[in-house]
Amino acid sequence: MSMLTPPGMGGKYRITGAKYPRMRRPRGRRRLVLAVVASVVAVGLIGWGTLQLIDVFTGGDKATAASARSGCAAKPAPSAEQAAPKALPKPGEVKVNVYNATPRSGLAKDVAAELKKRGFAIGKVDNAPKEYDKKVKGTGILLGAKTATDTALPVLGTQLAGTESKADARKSGEVDLILGTKFKDLAKKEDADKALAVLAEPKPAPSASNGKKDC
Repeated sequence: MSMLTPPGMGGKYRITGAKYPRMRRPRGRRRLVLAVVASVVAVGLIGWGTLQLIDVFTGGDKATAASARSGCAAKPAPSAEQAAPKALPKPGEVKVNVYNATPRSGLAKDVAAELKKRGFAIGKVDNAPKEYDKKVKGTGILLGAKTATDTALPVLGTQLAGTESKADARKSGEVDLILGTKFKDLAKKEDADKALAVLAEPKPAPSASNGKKDC
């Protein structure tokens, strides 16, 4: 053994002559660091690829993302039903049954005759059914099918003010006018015609912003 050989070291670490053994650092720590870095890079690439796939299949774009970040939600396009309101029927297309729920004799007949002059089609003219007779305290009740609540009933309602509109289970298209105890007379024809003209005017579409700042 040479005098330069450290105590306790022999074999391949034995120093002979003027040569010294090369002491290499352990490679385990370097490999561990490289493995951790590679794992982080792989996870990042997988996450980025997943986001790209989601963007492709959901049709997302930069504008949508920017809107989401700014708190501005995309507004749905108005449907065909919203864009085109139901066409109101003309008076001649509205068949009216006139019923008298008051003690005044002949009232239904007189009102029916005037409505006919104004172009309405007239059906039954009679005293009110038992469930309404002497029980309508207001001007009157307009009664029809559910589909008539925004078509025929508003058209008939232009002829007298203060009426109450109700829907029942009927399937037919005619509507009922049940005259109440506060009924005095139909509206003047010129006033009723103006009300019809206003009713027939197309309503402006509501603002998409609803008073809020546009995005």
